[in-house]
Amino acid sequence: METVEEKIVLDIDGMNCSSCALSIEKKLNERGLKNVQVSYANAEAVFVNQSKIPLKNIVDDIESLGYHVKTNLNEIEKVWYKTTEGRFYITLPFSAILLLHMVFPNSILGNYWVQLILCLPVFVIGWLSFGKSSYSSVVNGTPNMNVLIMIGSSAAFIYSIIGMFIMPHSHHMLFFETTSTIITLVLLGNLIEEKTVQQTTTAIKDLTQLQPQTAKKLYLYLGEEKTEEIDYKDIKPGDILLVNSGDRIPADGEIIWGSATINESMITGENIPVERNIKGQVMAGTILEHGNIKVRVTKSNDESALAQIIALVKEAQRNKPAIQKLGDRVSNFFVPAVILIAAITFLITYFVLHKTVETSLINAIAVLVISCPCAMGLATPTAVMAGLGRASKNGMLIKGANTMETLAKAKYIFFDKTGTLTQGNFKVSNLRNYSGIAESEIRNIIYSIELHSSHPIAKALCKNLEKDSKKIALEHIEEHKGLGMIATDLMGNNYRLGSLNLMKEKNIVFEDTNFDIYLSINGKPAVAFFIEDEIKQDAAALIKNLKEQHFEVIMLSGDKKEKCMPVAEKLGIEKVYYSQLPSQKLDILHEYSKKDISVMVGDGINDAPALSAAHVGISLSNASEAAINAAQVLLIRPNQMLDVYEVIKMSKATLLTIKQNLFWAFLYNTIAIPIAAAGYLNPMIGALSMAFSDVIVIGNSIRLKFKKI
Repeated sequence: METVEEKIVLDIDGMNCSSCALSIEKKLNERGLKNVQVSYANAEAVFVNQSKIPLKNIVDDIESLGYHVKTNLNEIEKVWYKTTEGRFYITLPFSAILLLHMVFPNSILGNYWVQLILCLPVFVIGWLSFGKSSYSSVVNGTPNMNVLIMIGSSAAFIYSIIGMFIMPHSHHMLFFETTSTIITLVLLGNLIEEKTVQQTTTAIKDLTQLQPQTAKKLYLYLGEEKTEEIDYKDIKPGDILLVNSGDRIPADGEIIWGSATINESMITGENIPVERNIKGQVMAGTILEHGNIKVRVTKSNDESALAQIIALVKEAQRNKPAIQKLGDRVSNFFVPAVILIAAITFLITYFVLHKTVETSLINAIAVLVISCPCAMGLATPTAVMAGLGRASKNGMLIKGANTMETLAKAKYIFFDKTGTLTQGNFKVSNLRNYSGIAESEIRNIIYSIELHSSHPIAKALCKNLEKDSKKIALEHIEEHKGLGMIATDLMGNNYRLGSLNLMKEKNIVFEDTNFDIYLSINGKPAVAFFIEDEIKQDAAALIKNLKEQHFEVIMLSGDKKEKCMPVAEKLGIEKVYYSQLPSQKLDILHEYSKKDISVMVGDGINDAPALSAAHVGISLSNASEAAINAAQVLLIRPNQMLDVYEVIKMSKATLLTIKQNLFWAFLYNTIAIPIAAAGYLNPMIGALSMAFSDVIVIGNSIRLKFKKI
């Protein structure tokens, strides 16, 4: 096993509570590893091994605490009788039979040797399940829930053994059924917990299952095209793959033959299938509904959009929001506090209230087994995983659980204009003709010249004009960056198309200087026009929803006032900052961020600094790579402006669920422990209550996956 200075992920078996994760985390931190994150729900440890410690030593450290590290992805799963499920079903009949002696007190089940024989296998399984972990956690200085279970069940077992020899005919000193029932019910709780936690982590599983396991690779053999089925792991950039109707596309790539209707909803969340032709881009995991295509692979498996989404969701699930620190702090001292309370309960019951040793012991055991540190540890991660999972399925990728917490508390939300609130789909408007040339001919000239420009506005104009325009032949074309285009046609006509400054170079004077674009022909003013950008569908509804939620909505744009104000008025945005350079945008964001939490929504390269400067940056599906990398939230569904509002609602719902879970966990322990200490709860009822307190927390988190938000 070799180590490198990169993020290492280890799969861990045997963690049955969040305090187990904390003990592993402490051990790895003591080793000097960096950025340690241990997740009970994900059953993994993540860290950076900067000190180049041999991985075997790190694995040995974890396993010394009583857990098992899977170092081989193909490692065979544990045999049934070593799993929580197997151990529960083995202990269940022994405990059930032991409990029957209460119904039939005069039967053979009342014999203490029979009870010992029935209890012993359960007690041994209890030690195999919880003993090593509890001992190691105490030695490591982070006692976990297993310590409480083993102290409670062992106290009942040892006291029963002593009772067999001191007063062999007194059933008041036998608690074998208490021992076995505590262990069995805790195993039941762990089993239910495992099953329900899996329900909060289905996002990763569902996304992983989108990847086809095989692909049809095309190759030439003696001049003839052949097909070979290969494993998806063997796909490399440059390979040519054949994809037929009904297949999942195995890799990201470009269509080089054929056309298809593709369902991309599993990646983008957009239910309407899209048409893709030659040179069209396709993504791994999407479904080819109609057609047959050949695809040239452009990205490796690790670089595909699907792989990046899975990596983002995993990373976000590992990330701890600030609110989780509260639960972690309580969990750190919870177990020692409960042991102290149990000891005080025994002493007060026996010496102050003058109850019997049996009663005092039962009350102390009840305190141990009813307390539940796991509920506090599970409150945050289960809600986060459910919330992130639902968000990712709806095309909202959130880079970190702390992002959700921050987003839920935001007050200011800034929007760029072009490409964010507007389509970036420019068209000619309010055209003023000074030349007398037919408007159709003017459009042909504009179209033909702009075809040779790389400027985004030029490309958008061409897309808008191409249906109704004809290309004219040009023999000389120059692009002057920031000014416009100069061209000459075959007839020798000279054209200038661009800003007013381009006209001033040749002293070409236009009467009105408020237009966006000017065209001169042979040194004379010909045409002036505005370029108009369409407001995105649902942009107005988005702004309305945000204002109803008491957000202060602000437009922050590099465009001039004449462009920004009409858009702001149509959308109902009162505060507008226009003509802002990237550095000026940063200054404005910093100023607002001092007052409260700010959110920036943008898509362009020039928005990247602002997206980084805001507390939370949100980039859209058509964003530049710089914007995507700078943002903490990526909305991948095309043309879904309301997703900005949806991701905020999802964050608020997740934070509310975390608070509900923590409230329940604190309330349960605050009420249950005193009741047990007062002697109103049998330890067996306490063990059952402890098991189901976790289930309530996890169940509340699972609601996030389905409830209306």
